Amino acid sequence: QWSVCRVAGGARRKSLSHALNGVCSFMPSRLLCVAEASSSGRRQHKFASLQRGTTGKHLSAVLNGFSARHGRFFSQGAGDKMVSPEMVYIRGEEMTTYCMDLILDKWIYPHVDTSKWEFFDLSCKSRDETDDQVLRDAVKAGKRVGSIFKEPTVTPSAEQRKSMGLKKALPSPNGAMRRGWNGITISRDTIHIEGLKLGFEKPVLFERHAVGGEYGAGYDTVGSGVLNTIFTAENGKTIVVDSRQLDNKSNAVVTYHNPLDNVEDMAHIFFQRCLEAEVTPYVVTKKTVFKWQEPFWLKFKEVFDEHYRAEFLGRGLILKTGGELQHLISDAATMQIIRWTGGGFGMAAHNYDGDMLTDEIAQIHRSPGFITSNLIGKNDDGSLIKEFEASHGTVADMWHAHLEGKETSLNPLGLVEALIGAMQHSVALHKGPHELHDFANKIRRCMHLAFTNGLGTRDLAGPEGLTTEKFVDAIAELLNDAPLDQVIDKYNPQHNVTKQAADASTFDIDEQAMKKLFEDLDTNKDGSLCYKEFAQGLKRLNVAPKKGKRLRMLRISLEDPV
Repeated sequence: QWSVCRVAGGARRKSLSHALNGVCSFMPSRLLCVAEASSSGRRQHKFASLQRGTTGKHLSAVLNGFSARHGRFFSQGAGDKMVSPEMVYIRGEEMTTYCMDLILDKWIYPHVDTSKWEFFDLSCKSRDETDDQVLRDAVKAGKRVGSIFKEPTVTPSAEQRKSMGLKKALPSPNGAMRRGWNGITISRDTIHIEGLKLGFEKPVLFERHAVGGEYGAGYDTVGSGVLNTIFTAENGKTIVVDSRQLDNKSNAVVTYHNPLDNVEDMAHIFFQRCLEAEVTPYVVTKKTVFKWQEPFWLKFKEVFDEHYRAEFLGRGLILKTGGELQHLISDAATMQIIRWTGGGFGMAAHNYDGDMLTDEIAQIHRSPGFITSNLIGKNDDGSLIKEFEASHGTVADMWHAHLEGKETSLNPLGLVEALIGAMQHSVALHKGPHELHDFANKIRRCMHLAFTNGLGTRDLAGPEGLTTEKFVDAIAELLNDAPLDQVIDKYNPQHNVTKQAADASTFDIDEQAMKKLFEDLDTNKDGSLCYKEFAQGLKRLNVAPKKGKRLRMLRISLEDPV
């Protein structure tokens, strides 16, 4: 015996659940669902056979392919899958791939139809077996689609090549990607979590020239003699760029160049992002010594003065630089990054300088896991190609621990920020669906909520932090709108106990008096207490812990009994 349920296009999940639950509760055997929609003047149907007890949630999954082919079949009610536009997803390997597989299974697939995503496996094995055809295919697809998410990949050393049984050495895929996508700049920004102090207080932005410099250098080791560097123009005319006598018996000879045609595009991207983030822009070179870096600075200055200076002045963002775009020598930039922990600045630099300085920024801002990395290129039609990835590697040490059966606690924040960026760029390119843009923001909010409520990974929460798997599970529940207290009770029940104790002990605290006391104890007025100031303060208040078996008047930690 069969029951038949006809589902109208646009039906919401809630009404589907009520209808199906009612039918399934008394149906003798199975339910035949018929979904109907119109396409090109013709009625299209999808049939689904459901078991007794099936709810509307399963129906949505069964009809997923139908909705992808005929537009949004269900209106976006609670829990319905959003159909994502095209996006290229590049898989890597080791711990980051393991973690991203968990995230896809538990955060993305239950909510998003990813049938339009194109997946490419850039693991060493896959690249070796295809003679790097998979890399060429990924670059081609990225150029066509325009939005790319990339997991960290491995560029194998000689030892790894041998242990993996690879046929030949594999170069880093990044060079092929930057060339294939007409790379302009690599944008790297600090990630901030409200309520959690990391390194810089305000955003720090960085633009690193994506091409040129030492990374594409030609080199050789030669003996004594004359070294000529000769340029031959397209018309056959030659120019001797440099000529020098080499007296040493062994010399390393290096040749590289810096393309300048895309520096104007890089400048526009940099200044627009600085305005959006409301930070002060700086351009970094070593042009006092490396005279060939002067054109880089001059192009930035020209673009700034013509297009952006007035707006930066109007917003008060260049008052501390005398109302002008300021140039920093790379040596000075290295020192200022350490000093400017308040953040609120942006820097643009050549390829190598940008690589080094962003590593410094990452260390001040706790780790590379709290820095984004986004390659921006330009397509033939002028649209921007954006590739998003974490700024860290595959976390090989944690992967080996995982393989040994040990607990791990990988913080996927940088990975997920990259995935969010790629998803939102695909929405921007296709002008929708806006629900997917909002869902990506929800992922970020849920992660931040977890980090500030005792559900973080161990790099932030210490030994009590969640494992890789439990963190993913906790966020999955928050994405499904589980109450925060319920999730905390499940994954870290001690946090609520500690929080309640803290709240009970501070409900009647006079914050103004507390601030005055802090200022009194902060004798050097630097906004923090060193150990000497702290110890002197406790002695003055007569609450310093004493030697011997005496009762303490001070709770050293919240775990101590009152």
